[in-house]
Amino acid sequence: MTERAPVPTRADYVAWRTATTRWRDDDAYGHLNNATYYELFDTAVNAHLFEATGTNVRLLPQIGVVAETSCRYFREIGFPEPIEMGLVVDRVGTSSIIYRIGLFQGDSPEAAAEGRFVHVYVDNEHGTGNRPVVPMPDAIRAAVVPLLR
Repeated sequence: MTERAPVPTRADYVAWRTATTRWRDDDAYGHLNNATYYELFDTAVNAHLFEATGTNVRLLPQIGVVAETSCRYFREIGFPEPIEMGLVVDRVGTSSIIYRIGLFQGDSPEAAAEGRFVHVYVDNEHGTGNRPVVPMPDAIRAAVVPLLR
């Protein structure tokens, strides 16, 4: 039997941002919809990149596309309380970054969920369908290296 990794705590993350929950974020069972977790992961990563680089990362000659995502759920969360999103980087390669995003609600020191989010950098100058993997821009590397743990 494989031993499950411990539930992450607030101390496991480096950068923080808060998201306001909305009524529509909850599903029919009264907790945050699974798809909303992934929206929050995407927002935490890309908002950090926009702020830390001072540029619209969508317009760079190389862009990060999502190559892998996953989520571990530990307890229910939902509307109306805000969600704090902790961000940390596990690995920075030549053309990829592995992020972890912890979602916290209320005073709990433990995450309600943790996402894994992998960006792979591709050429953005020739449009979709022709985007070979390329090294990430220096501005992106500079924005994520401080998040390494």
